[in-house]
Amino acid sequence: MQKNLTNLILAGALAGVIGGGAVLVGQEIYQNYQVTHSPVRTKATTTKTMTSKNTATNAYNKVANSVVSVINFKKSGNTYNESSEGSGFVYKKAEGSAFIVTNNHVIDGADKLQVITNDNKTVTAELVGKDSLTDLAVLKITDSSTISTASFGDSAKISVGQQVLAIGSPLGSQYASSVTEGIISATKRLVQADDDSGQNYGGSTVIQTDAAINPGNSGGPLINLAGQVVGINSMKLSSSSNGTAVEGIGFAIPSDQVVDIVNKLVKDGKVTRPALGIQMINLSQVPVNEQQSTLKIPNTVNGGVVLYKVNSGSPADKAGLKKYDVIVGIDGKTVANQADLREQLYTHKVGDKTTLTYYRGTEKKTVTLKLNQTLQS
Repeated sequence: MQKNLTNLILAGALAGVIGGGAVLVGQEIYQNYQVTHSPVRTKATTTKTMTSKNTATNAYNKVANSVVSVINFKKSGNTYNESSEGSGFVYKKAEGSAFIVTNNHVIDGADKLQVITNDNKTVTAELVGKDSLTDLAVLKITDSSTISTASFGDSAKISVGQQVLAIGSPLGSQYASSVTEGIISATKRLVQADDDSGQNYGGSTVIQTDAAINPGNSGGPLINLAGQVVGINSMKLSSSSNGTAVEGIGFAIPSDQVVDIVNKLVKDGKVTRPALGIQMINLSQVPVNEQQSTLKIPNTVNGGVVLYKVNSGSPADKAGLKKYDVIVGIDGKTVANQADLREQLYTHKVGDKTTLTYYRGTEKKTVTLKLNQTLQS
């Protein structure tokens, strides 16, 4: 039985690395990332949700002038050639500059970046900072009175069935400021994503929507009918694992995550995260009979993450955690899967202490450990 569990975990072990440079970069299935931005004075902030009297047209008009096309140029010899196009939006102005949030994969590898504003002006953009784990990047351009800023809404308050709009440049700038309408299909959907080498780094919690998202929409805002950005359109499910065509399944990075990351990027140019030093898979991936025979946990435990490996000398190792321990809580909050653990872990800073609750067999334990630093993006 233990061999079966080991084989299962080997197949999914890299899905749960905490302490590595994880990347949310789309593969064949996950194609189109999209972002949203907010108007801020010195930092990205959220604003209170407005009443439901707003129409789609009014919502679009509040945001449209902040949305831009982002063009990635790569150098070949003495010339710059357009490599790809995506979307973005201005979320704040400060000190003569307009700050734009987009997806990291939109600007990845660029030798030069340009932005086309809503009034069709082309300007050079400077990279402020990027974060591969969340697939977010911040650019800045010279401020202009013709550019507006978009406001972030509170993604924690969105609900299934709520109407949303996706704005961006599908298929490139010739379709700039295109808008599609849909609903929120799920407020917290755990999706898998690979890096450029095909290595899987586990789940990310995103908003699911059926608003049409196409190549080029990456980095554009997902807005509510109050005209507030609640997510950044980031990827699209175009086919299932067995090749079945899929429609109406798109994903956006929640605005509350975006606000936190872009503020760190503007301040430091990068995001430094704490690490536990473990590799893991979701308990739900382990067959019930293996949960009983190998993990030997109580049958009342129906969620958590299973440790596949504990890195030598890591915070987890120093705290006494071992292979096959099942983490079910962090800082008093329930851990149902990897996304829950990461979400709470990344609210901490390097050097902070965190408390983990876990099962070792039938015994429930609690331990406090000091976090060290993971790789930077």
